[in-house]
Amino acid sequence: MTVEPDPRIRFETSGTDLGAALDMYQDAYDGAGFRASATERPFSYRFRVTGDDTMSFRSTRFDARMEGEIDAPDEYVVMWLADGRGTVDVGRDEVAFAPGTPMMFPTGRPFAFDLQDVRQSLVQFERSYLEGIAAEEHGTAPAPLVFDHTQAPRPDDLRRWNAQVQRAATTVLGNGPMTPLVLAETAQETARALLRTFPHTVLAPDVPLPQGATGRVREAVEYMHAYAHTPITTTDVAEHVGLSVRGLQQAFQRQVGTAPNSLLRGIRLDRVRDELARASPGELTVAAVAVRWGFAHLGRFSGAYAARFGEYPRDTLHG
Repeated sequence: MTVEPDPRIRFETSGTDLGAALDMYQDAYDGAGFRASATERPFSYRFRVTGDDTMSFRSTRFDARMEGEIDAPDEYVVMWLADGRGTVDVGRDEVAFAPGTPMMFPTGRPFAFDLQDVRQSLVQFERSYLEGIAAEEHGTAPAPLVFDHTQAPRPDDLRRWNAQVQRAATTVLGNGPMTPLVLAETAQETARALLRTFPHTVLAPDVPLPQGATGRVREAVEYMHAYAHTPITTTDVAEHVGLSVRGLQQAFQRQVGTAPNSLLRGIRLDRVRDELARASPGELTVAAVAVRWGFAHLGRFSGAYAARFGEYPRDTLHG
C-alpha cells in the first residue's frame, strides 16, 4: 500500500535577536523599512507557517513595537489578533485593529503598519488561486479582487468565517495524517468562506491591467476599474493612492505610457460597449448609457467611441 506524502509545508523560527526577527519578517512579507522599539515586555518572537502553495496558516508572537511597509502583490491575507494592538494602512485609509475582529490586508498596493506586543494569526491565499475560486463563485473569468479593508464584515458572515477557520485550522495544523485531497478541499471551503465574508469587488476581466503597472499605478488602475461607475476623477484616484495629480500623471507615463484620465475614459468606453453589445434595440438608448458612464457631451463621446472601436455606438447597439 502506497502512503501519500504529507503535502503540508512547515516552517517555524523563534528567538530573542531583534535584528534577526526584523530581517525574517521583512523577507517573509516582501516588506521595506521594518524597525522596532522595546516595550515593557522582554523581547522574544515566534513565527510559524503551515500549508501549501495555495493556502497557509501563519502565526506570529512579537513582543515589541514593529513598524514598516508591506507589499504582498501575490497574496490575499486575512489577519486577526489574540493579543496586542496595531494600525494598518498608516497615513492613508487607517484602520486600528484589536483582538477578536479579522480584517483583510489592503490589496494591490504597499501599505504601512504599526503593531505592538501582538499574538497574530493569518490565513494567506495565493493570488491566482483565490481569483480562480472567486471566478467560480461569481460566474466570471478570473480577475483581480479589490477588498475594502475599512469595511467590517456583517456579524452573521463573521460567525460563519470564524467557524470555518476553526475547522480548517484543526485540519491543517493538526498532527494527524494529511492527504492532498483533504488539504485541497479545506483550502477551497476556506476560500469560499473568505469571499462570502469580506466585501470585495471583482475587476472587469475583459479590461486587463496595463503591462508594467506596479505599486501605486496598479492600485490606481484597480481603483478605476472598481469605481468607474461612479463620478470619480483623476483627483480622486490620486488621493486614493496617496499621490498628487502631477505625481500620478508622471507615474503613469513612466510605467504604462499613457495619462490616467485617458485610461479612465477608456475603461468607461469599454463598459459602455459591453452594455450596448448585450442590449437589444428598444431596451435602452445610446444617450442613456453614455450619460450613465459619465459622458455628458454626446458628440465627443461618439467620436471617442468610434476612434476606439472602429464603429459608432449605435452600430454596436443594433449589431
